[in-house]
This record gives sequence, structure tokens and C-alpha cells, in this order.
Amino acid sequence: MEFVIVGLYIFFLSFILLYALTELNLTFAYLRDRRKNRGVQEKSFDNDEGKPMVTIQLPVYNELYVIERLIDVVANFDWPIEKLEIQVLDDSNDETVDIIANKVKEWSRKGIDITHVIRPDREGFKAGALAYGMDLLRGEYIAIFDADFVPGSDFLNRTIPYFADDRIGVVQTRWGYLNRDYSILTKLQAFALDAHFKIEQRGRNSGGHFINFNGTAGIWRKTTIEDAGGWQSDTLTEDLDLSYRAQLKGWKFQYLEDVESPAELPVTMTALKSQQFRWSKGAAECTRKNLGKVLIKRGIGMRTKINATFHLLNSFLFICVISLVMLSIPAMLIINQFPQFDHVFRNSLSFFFISTIILGIIYFVSNKSPEDNFIVAFFKFILFFPIFLALTMGIGLYNSIGVVEGYLGKKSPFVRTPKFNVTTKSDSLKANKYVISSFNPMAILEFLLVLYAGYGIYVALEFENYYMLGFLVMIAIGFSYTSFYTLKHAAAAK
Repeated sequence: MEFVIVGLYIFFLSFILLYALTELNLTFAYLRDRRKNRGVQEKSFDNDEGKPMVTIQLPVYNELYVIERLIDVVANFDWPIEKLEIQVLDDSNDETVDIIANKVKEWSRKGIDITHVIRPDREGFKAGALAYGMDLLRGEYIAIFDADFVPGSDFLNRTIPYFADDRIGVVQTRWGYLNRDYSILTKLQAFALDAHFKIEQRGRNSGGHFINFNGTAGIWRKTTIEDAGGWQSDTLTEDLDLSYRAQLKGWKFQYLEDVESPAELPVTMTALKSQQFRWSKGAAECTRKNLGKVLIKRGIGMRTKINATFHLLNSFLFICVISLVMLSIPAMLIINQFPQFDHVFRNSLSFFFISTIILGIIYFVSNKSPEDNFIVAFFKFILFFPIFLALTMGIGLYNSIGVVEGYLGKKSPFVRTPKFNVTTKSDSLKANKYVISSFNPMAILEFLLVLYAGYGIYVALEFENYYMLGFLVMIAIGFSYTSFYTLKHAAAAK
């Protein structure tokens, strides 16, 4: 049994290290591309005559706090009115329906081609709504925005010109954050997402590797969607799934870091967990569906296949972390009983230390602005990065359950991330109908993991196994944080 535990421990640590090295490679690609394209002029139209017909799809489900703002923003896009169509794909079953109906009438009277699309049922959830709208739209290009986004009025002028290249099937823009400074929770999310939207998206794109449409704040060529098989609802991340199917068909994606589309970050732990569970499980489902196709596809380079493998398997990291937590105490007991294994665990744990350093470099690069003072930025980062790692580990249990379900093919409904229109510290969550106030049993399991990690800390001190101590302390802090704020945000809603 001790050999099995040692083998699993080394396997999970090795995967984390390989993932970190892949991310480091993307960081180098990002930095090279940023230097190479510094000062490059954006593409633009000479006049309105060459502008194509564009449809804007707004998939909505119970978004009474933010939907009016979004409709007003896209209706004011700087684009010829005769070449703009707006579809509000409304699956709502609350007051949102009436709010949208009134807003659609308001803009229709002003000459905007806007329709309130209500389908017979919610089959397929967001993917089903987008597919339903595909049969009704007139646009050659389709821009998609989730309800909490606030894109700039020049969004289409800055993105559509890239479709002059007939190989481009998607143009994706970078997310911004309306409420980054609302709380430590939103700051941590922005910290993580910046790495994705800078290092990962731009790094993969510059290297010619597969990237993904992020579900919103991007534009599809209609023929690309059709050629790739259309929107499909057999995964919880229909955006990632369609992205891979389109790129397997040979379509190219264009990522624009300099075009920012601000949005609202989840402000409660329950909302964040719901979002992360869906993303993690959906990624696992897409791995099951598409990874094999990528690996056997001819004409795709080995480096691209490796990048795609770790891209699709990114949510497997949560299983690695939770497994390492559960194996930590048995590992220390083995070391105490069989001292010959001590050097094996020490050497393998060096993988975790190296991975942490690599990830630190990646997140520092992604979060440091060129105008920031390096010394100040570095010390702020040193204080913030451990908190980020602890939170990431803290939501690992919930996410790893989703990943296992995804790999096993267990289906679950699409649970949307509620939008609260909470952007400043003065905004309150009280009386907000989308805040879940019921007790989540997952908090009990998270608290039990706090106790388990605490016992692990005791064992580490008892056996003087100090090189496992830091990991266990971080786990205890992370799960304490998530379980505490899950309960706190639920109580605040009452």
C-alpha cells in the first residue's frame, strides 16, 4: 500500500509541475508577442459602407438588476442602425420578462431592430437559447454578451475589421471588472482572470495554439458556428466545446487584449462556487468529448496538442490538490514507519515548490502594469499571492466533485451565476432576490477538511516533518475562508 500512496503522490505533484511549465511557456510567448506588437495600429473601417450586418445576442435568464443597462449599452453601439440587429434571448421566469418587454418597446420606437425572443422551454439552457436565435437572425456576424457586461460603444468598430481575414472565425476581447475593488473576494477573482486573459489567451493565440471563446464579449462568424456543428448543450461550457470544434475544422481565432469589455464579478462565495463548479465540470466534459479528437487530428503540431491537452485538463488540478491533501497524513505516517521513503517525499515535494515559484512568476507578469513601480508591485504581490493560492485550494473540493462528474459523464443542469449589480462598497446585498440564503451542506465537508488539515499540521509538528507544514497550513486557511464566507454571505441575505 505504501508504494501506491507514494506513486499517487508523485503523480499528482508531477502533473502540477508539468502544467506550471506549460503556463510558463505561454508566459514567454505572451512577453514576446507584447514586445513585437507594441505600438501596432488597430484595424478599422474607412467608412460605413463596408460595414456588414451584425446581430447582437443577449442570452438572459432572470437578470432583473442588470438587463436594462446592457440593452441600453448595445442599442447605443456606434454602428449603422440599418446594419444592427439585437436579439434578447429571454428564458426568464420572473420580473425580468416584463422589464425586457418594456425596454424592447422603448428602443423599437427609436428605430432599433430589437426583438424579445421567448422560446417554448429552456431546453439546452444557454446553448439552446443561442441555437434557437441562430434560426431567426439576419447578421453575418454574431456578437454575444452576458447580462452583466458593459462593452464600449466602439466595440464593433474595434473587432469586426479582423474578419477581413477569411480564416478568422472568432474575435474574443478581454474581460474587465466593474467591481474589482468591492471586496477581497472580487480582487482575488480579478487577479486570477487577468492571468487567463493575458498570459493564457494571448500566449496561446500568438503561438498558433487553440484558444477559447469565453462565452461573452466576443464575435462569431455565422458560417463558423454552422460549419462546426452549431451550439450544443451536452457540456456545461458550450463556449469551450464550440471553440474546439471550430478550430478542429481549421478556423482561426483572434484575441484582442487591448479591447476591454467590463463585467461584474461574483460578490458572494455561493455565486463564485456556482460559477467555478460549472466551469470546472464543463472543462472536464469537454475533455471527455474533444481531447481525443485533438490528439488524433492530423495537421496539428505537437506543441499545439500539448497546449490543448493541458488547456482542457486544467480543472484536473483541483483533483490533484484535494488528493494531495488526503494523502498528506498517510504519507507522513509512511515516512515515520519507513524512513527510507523520506527522501522520495522530500524530492517530490520540491516539484510543488518549483510549481509555486513558476505560478508566482506567471501571476506577477499578468498583474503588473508597465507603469507600476517594480519594487512596490513585487511586495504587494508577495502579500497577495499566498491569499490567492489559499482561496484557490479552498474551492478545490467543490470543483473537484464537478470534475469527477464531468469525467464520468454525469449530467447536471446549467446553473447560472447570479448578477447583483453590486459594484461599490456601498451597494448592499440585502433584499437581493438572487442571493441564496439556504444552508449549503458542502460547507460541512469544507469544515471537515479544515479539521483534517489541522490534524495534519499536528502530525507534521509531532514527526518534525516541516516540509509538508506550509502546504497543510495553506489548505487549512483556504477551507476556513471558503466555509466561513459561504455561511456569512448566506446569513447576509436573510
